Amino acid sequence: MTDYLAAGTGSDLVNWLRSSGLEIVLLVIGAILFARLATFVRDRITRRIDNGFRSSDSLVRTEAAKHRHALAQVITWVLLTIVYFLVALEVLKRLGFELGGLVAPAAVLGAALGFGAQRIVQDLLAGFFLITERQYGFGDVVSIAVTGQSEPAEGTVEDVNLRITTLRNVDGSVITVPNGQIVKVTNLSKDWARAAIDIPVPATADITRINEILHEVGERAYQDGPLKSLLLDEPSVMGVEELTVDQMNIRMVARTLPGKQFDVGRELRARVAAALRREGLSESA
Repeated sequence: MTDYLAAGTGSDLVNWLRSSGLEIVLLVIGAILFARLATFVRDRITRRIDNGFRSSDSLVRTEAAKHRHALAQVITWVLLTIVYFLVALEVLKRLGFELGGLVAPAAVLGAALGFGAQRIVQDLLAGFFLITERQYGFGDVVSIAVTGQSEPAEGTVEDVNLRITTLRNVDGSVITVPNGQIVKVTNLSKDWARAAIDIPVPATADITRINEILHEVGERAYQDGPLKSLLLDEPSVMGVEELTVDQMNIRMVARTLPGKQFDVGRELRARVAAALRREGLSESA
């Protein structure tokens, strides 16, 4: 009797594996292979986008390249979510679950989870508009004001999808911001950026001579090969920005490639400080 039951159980298992079991295995394997193929295609596309940008720094990208980079990641994420959901339904169906009977419990569960999922839906909608409106993309330097936080999240965008934005700040720390909690975005690398430096000089100094010195610094900077590659035009002197009893601040600005305003600002400060010291002025930029 025991042998008969064992034989019957083994026969049922073999029949199940040959029918529904085999289909379930094929569905799962197919989903895994599809996920790997989609990830491979996404990585290949993003690599081509990166290689297509001919520059010495991957941080500086065209706006179209940054948008395509983010769009490729989002499309892959949405596609894989849909595939996993459909495969899960097919697996449940082959395991004998009546999907029609799950409608009522699913409705109750959906209503219960709806209140807790409001923030997730908010994040997804906000992420959709962030990407479609091209507010920022992969590689942008941004400052994000977050709900409930006094200090903004600042750094370079390393990943952006429908739910979260991932930044890496100057200290190397990774900051994750839910898209639904973003109040304001300041993009510091959109199309072009501006480096602005204030040069403090004595109030008794000859303003005409100082302007001449700063113009010479700007001309030489624009003629310098490595620095010129970061500048969009020659740095200009805006004039006196602030005046006190014993000191005045003169502002100098330069349009730069996106994300390069900090490097250009540091270099210009060093050049201005050296030029002023040669003129016998003690104040430094």
